[in-house]
Amino acid sequence: MEITTAWSYLPGTTPKEKCASLGIVRGRIIDVRELDEKSRTYGIDIFLFFEKDLVRTQTLEQVQEQYKAVPEFERPYVRVDRFLTFTQENDPSFEQTLRDFPLMIEVVATGETQPAPGSDPVPFVTGLMPFLDELDVDAEPPQVNVPQPL
Repeated sequence: MEITTAWSYLPGTTPKEKCASLGIVRGRIIDVRELDEKSRTYGIDIFLFFEKDLVRTQTLEQVQEQYKAVPEFERPYVRVDRFLTFTQENDPSFEQTLRDFPLMIEVVATGETQPAPGSDPVPFVTGLMPFLDELDVDAEPPQVNVPQPL
C-alpha cells in the first residue's frame, strides 16, 4: 500500500485524530523504533527534540525556521529516521542496545506542515528524547503507550 494511501485510510479527519488511531497522542511514551516504523508506513515526519523548553514553547515551523542555516546534526532536533540511521552507522551495536534498553520518546505534539506552496500537507509528530542524566538503567522499563502525567 502506498504511504499516502495508508495515511488516508486511517480513521479520523485531522492529523491529531489519525495519529491517535495509531496510539500517537500527546503525553504518551513510545519506543523510538515504533515511531520510526509508523513514520515509514504512514508518511509521518517525526522529529526528536533534545531540548525540553524548545519543543514545548515553539511550533515546529518556528524551530525549523530558526535552525534552517544550522547543519543537520548540530540542531537541537532531528528526524527519527536520520537519528536511527546515523546512530546505527556510527555504532553497529546500537540495534542490540535498543533491544536491551528501549529508547522511549515522549510525544509532545501532532499536526501537519505545508512543505511548499501548492504541495500536500505532511503529518508530523514532535517528541522529546530522554536526557542521559535522567536515565536509570536499574529501573524497570517504562510502560509503553501509557499516558504520562503532564
